[in-house]
Amino acid sequence: MARRDGGVAVFTVDAVEVYDARDFPDEKVYGAAPRPELRVITCGGGYSRSTGYRGNVVVYAHLTGSR
Repeated sequence: MARRDGGVAVFTVDAVEVYDARDFPDEKVYGAAPRPELRVITCGGGYSRSTGYRGNVVVYAHLTGSR
């Protein structure tokens, strides 16, 4: 990720988790973090033609440096 100073932020992935839409952990995903973190959220889980994806995939990462 390019930074304002022209450097690049480096993130390390900590976990990739799949959540059912009914059990999505709002606070864990959208809540404050004690360090610079990145959370990537996309559709995932099972798929139904009538309702679409039944959940989400969340990638959790934290800032480990810059270059």
